Amino acid sequence: MDTLLKTPQTGSNKILLAAMMVAALLVVGAVGFFLVIRPSSEEVAQQNLEGAAREGSPEFAALTKRIAIQTDENNTMESPTGMGTIVMMIAGKIRNFTGKTLTGLEIKVTVVDQLDQPVKDKVVTVIPTQTETLPTNESMPVRVRIDGFKKDDDRAQIRWKVTAIKVSE
Repeated sequence: MDTLLKTPQTGSNKILLAAMMVAALLVVGAVGFFLVIRPSSEEVAQQNLEGAAREGSPEFAALTKRIAIQTDENNTMESPTGMGTIVMMIAGKIRNFTGKTLTGLEIKVTVVDQLDQPVKDKVVTVIPTQTETLPTNESMPVRVRIDGFKKDDDRAQIRWKVTAIKVSE
């Protein structure tokens, strides 16, 4: 009966609470450290496209003519955001007719108005981000999110442009 009426020792509760706080701080510190040392997605994309053919090179001109990108109108969507802007999820299909396997591909997606003036654009790395490679005579779907459109922006057409190509030898 005496054991039921005893008050718990407050010293052991304080030690347990302090140990839990120290453990939580260590976990938060470790996660923060790994987030800081991890390269950003832009750095990874640049590393993956190192040595890629870009505009102005003869290889780029020959390869880009043999890559077809088509907008998938049925799966391209617009949606209002809570901040009063519009976000577009642009769907397309990339086809590789180069005769080589694509190991790196960077594209620029531009939304233009009826006068063919750019409204917004975005450059994205689609290979190896959305897939590892694109073999010759194969195709792959691609989705690009562009946000920040105003409600009164004229979003008449979508233009695709290849900006970097890397092929396997």
